[in-house]
Amino acid sequence: MTDTLATATTTGAQGPAGTTTGAQSIAGLHRAMRPRQLVMMSLGGAIGAGLFVGSGAGIAVAGPAILISFLVAAVLVVFVMRMMGEMAAANPASGAFSEHTENALGPVAGRTIGWLYWVQVIIVIAAEATGAAAITAVALPGIPQWASALFYMVVLTGVNLVGVRRFGEVEFWFAAIKIVAILGFLVIGVAMIAGWMPTFETTGFANLTAHGGFAPTGIAGIAAGLLIVVFAFGGTEIIAIAAAETADPRRNVGRAVRTLVWRILVFYIGSVLVMVTILPWTSEDLATGPFVAVLEAGAVPGAAAVMTVIVVVALLSSLNAMLFSASRMIFSLSHRGSAHPVFGRLSSNGVPRNAVLASVAFGFVTVGLNYLYPDRVLPLLLNAVGSTILVLWTFVAVSHIVLRRRARRNGSEDALPLKMWGFPYLSYATLGLLAGIAVLALFDPAARTQLLATGALTAAIAGTCTVLARRRAAAETVQGRQP
Repeated sequence: MTDTLATATTTGAQGPAGTTTGAQSIAGLHRAMRPRQLVMMSLGGAIGAGLFVGSGAGIAVAGPAILISFLVAAVLVVFVMRMMGEMAAANPASGAFSEHTENALGPVAGRTIGWLYWVQVIIVIAAEATGAAAITAVALPGIPQWASALFYMVVLTGVNLVGVRRFGEVEFWFAAIKIVAILGFLVIGVAMIAGWMPTFETTGFANLTAHGGFAPTGIAGIAAGLLIVVFAFGGTEIIAIAAAETADPRRNVGRAVRTLVWRILVFYIGSVLVMVTILPWTSEDLATGPFVAVLEAGAVPGAAAVMTVIVVVALLSSLNAMLFSASRMIFSLSHRGSAHPVFGRLSSNGVPRNAVLASVAFGFVTVGLNYLYPDRVLPLLLNAVGSTILVLWTFVAVSHIVLRRRARRNGSEDALPLKMWGFPYLSYATLGLLAGIAVLALFDPAARTQLLATGALTAAIAGTCTVLARRRAAAETVQGRQP
């Protein structure tokens, strides 16, 4: 394939969000993703390992009151995605919220968030590959963990290199498998609760208040559960990033975001309600594998094997989507002068090949780590990216407030294809929720360590971006003075 250097085009016209229409509108990226792929991807992005695995850990600390934790986290993510969707529909860009932050708060802020997101995502890619490989090694002991990790990395790197339409199709079917699995789980769960399963003796809704009450660990448990489950919604950002390669993004991004509310209620809240209704929250099996525990309680044949496959699919789906997101982010950073120009080049099929390879490189490094230290890799990776989502979402909310006020001042607010509800009150409420979660994290030793590490990483990236921006400005000044 021959490489062509795509160029950024700035029109200088003001768009409906108070941003520059076409700023960082990158020539060469193919708008080949179909609407059904974007909608299904947005659905799949909200159904990951956080639901399949993390929900059990949340139940263990909060009991049935984990439903409150999930509701609070769901409200938060719906508000954040609505704000992100408003900006993406008005100004679709490969750098998404990073470019919107740059438009709202300046180059240093936007590029800091772009690099922070990229660092987070390349670690998540490695973590997803390691998690899928670890599960595969347990199910198929004859296959070494490192070999599975290598296989998954090679295949999904290939998927990301063959073009956005094929990537969208693979992610479409990944998401479809997860959705069918959740729907099947909900149908079986309702049948068990209603007493329609002859293999299970129902107790109705008694488990919601038995064993210490609805909130057996009190407010502290609900808060601890919130810290666990809020990160389960990471990954939904792909909607905004994929907008730049979707036909008619103004309409289709809005369509994807508008359906987020009921999807979260049905898939997340519905699944967790089934779990804590069917089994006592004190069940050890529920804590370690909630979906398998429920299905085995109903004597569903092959439950463990089926859910093992589903969890691996969920992890690989996340890996695939995260690799797409990371490659587009560094591609955008390259075109904004914050990454080497080589990452801004496109192959003949419109894929930023070098950006994909750079984003997946750390994942291949962890293949070697899986060979040397198979049991230590995953916990280390997960701890490294624990609270970056709070920083990212905070910048999304602040940027949205700035851009929306700008649109109101220049009279383009009514032209927005998608609007955040109750502006500015719900936008400020979102910032309040994020601040509250950060305060809660400071009282939890593990979460506090992650939060402080994220703060240090963000400050280091911001400092580097500031220095580079000043050097670039100085160089341009010197260039301008030359005859």
